Amino acid sequence: MGLFSTLLGIFGFGFGSLLGLLVGFYLFIYSEPEEVKDPVIRPLHELDSSTLQGLLPEMPMWVKFSDYDRVDWLNKFLFDIWPYLTSTIRSMAPPIFKEYIGKFHIEAIEFDKLSLGTMPPILYGLKVYETNENELVMEPAFRWAGNPNIVLVVKLLSLRITIQLVDLQVFAAPRVTLKPLVPTFPCFASIVVSLLEKPHVDFGIKILGGDIMSIPGLYRFVQETIKKQVASLYLWPQTLDIPVLDASAVAKKPVGILHVKVVRALKLLKMDILGSSDPYVKLSLTEDRLPAKKTTVKMNKLNPEWNEKFKLLVKDPQTQALELQLYDWDKVGRHDKLGMQLVPLKVLTPGLTKELVLDLVKNTNINDPQNKKRRGQIVVELAFVPFKSESSKLNGTEYGRSESGISRSSDSSESLGGAGLLSVLIQGAEDVEGEHHNNPYALLCFRGEEKKTKMVKKTRDPLWNEDFQFMLDEPPLQDKIHIEVMSKSRAIFRAKESLGYVEINLDDVVHNGRINQKYHLIDSQNGRIHIELSWTKA
Repeated sequence: MGLFSTLLGIFGFGFGSLLGLLVGFYLFIYSEPEEVKDPVIRPLHELDSSTLQGLLPEMPMWVKFSDYDRVDWLNKFLFDIWPYLTSTIRSMAPPIFKEYIGKFHIEAIEFDKLSLGTMPPILYGLKVYETNENELVMEPAFRWAGNPNIVLVVKLLSLRITIQLVDLQVFAAPRVTLKPLVPTFPCFASIVVSLLEKPHVDFGIKILGGDIMSIPGLYRFVQETIKKQVASLYLWPQTLDIPVLDASAVAKKPVGILHVKVVRALKLLKMDILGSSDPYVKLSLTEDRLPAKKTTVKMNKLNPEWNEKFKLLVKDPQTQALELQLYDWDKVGRHDKLGMQLVPLKVLTPGLTKELVLDLVKNTNINDPQNKKRRGQIVVELAFVPFKSESSKLNGTEYGRSESGISRSSDSSESLGGAGLLSVLIQGAEDVEGEHHNNPYALLCFRGEEKKTKMVKKTRDPLWNEDFQFMLDEPPLQDKIHIEVMSKSRAIFRAKESLGYVEINLDDVVHNGRINQKYHLIDSQNGRIHIELSWTKA
């Protein structure tokens, strides 16, 4: 009975398999395939609300929001350069891997396979902000659902472990800021990146060929850990700063004031026929293009006394030096040089006055034998006073910037009195138009002192970007600054004409620390001028 049942089962299996193959072959050959219908395309306004809600996440940003631009040209650019980025990443990776060699018993890290795949990131829209600051702010929305093949080999305790990254997906909406804008290619000094929301990151990891993300609970744990780590590092207001240009390419701003008192000179050389000299001193800071300051001339003196005080703006106390040059004044011809000396500012203690007695030399070449000749001495008193904003940076408190371009001090109870620096940055003007010519320049008047920018010919929208600075003993609480846009031509008649002016009360600048705004020009139909004012207390 058992043998009969076994034979019957084998026969039934064989007969059923043969019958199934015959039926399947018949259906495959003689059955007619159904026609594939074209998808139904309907306008958005004909869809119901539930269907629209399902489509919204897949729509590009430029469809949903009118202030986002369509950037198909940039997607085409990424598509063309994408295959060539692999070699760039391969060359950048070794220095990064080198930091981990020796840690956690890691002996070596290298790429076994590196391919970014054939699908580059896609930008779904780009939003550009217009601000009064010297920067360019963009918000791209991109998605990358790529097919990379990245295999990393890690040698750990003589074991060769392969780690493969597959099925990578990244959805993010970063804010990219290019600042400050400079006249050196690529026209910005650094890139500042921050995330406006937590990114979506999805990927698979295979270690030694096994998919570890299939372990129950591990996938969600890894996802949340990555989101938290990325958010803690780069979610706004946290930023990632990427320097592009060297710091020397960026115009440095003053960080303090150097107070110089030229006291006296001793035993100077006799340069005149009558056995005396007419000395005076020129003072300047290295790495500074400002004209040198001068003392008065002391006639027929070899041991002159000046007791004259000067103030110089310091931009980098670690690299700059005070240059003192003594000359013998002559009524006719070139003034003879008596000697010179350099004082590095880094030898000064901020806030403390230091008296120095300096031996004069001919030049800065220490190997020059003429520097061994006695040329006399000069006595000076020096004090470097950093601005309060620089001191607050060290203490972790800075002036904050608001969206309106007005910065407010973090310490409202701090006294407003005392010396400081008033900086006036005239950036440019818009829609200025003269009756006879358009060659605009800006004329600045403050406390009887006049300064002007360069002239830009034949334009209604000039850009100057010129900074003027005034060192004041007291804050200008009751003062006004007058800035007028003028136009000049070579014509004999009507050579100059006013294109509009503005008067700004400096009381707000002192209280707020910084104002960056565009002002409507008086006596101009549509003209505006962009001015940045700042008061920095010493």
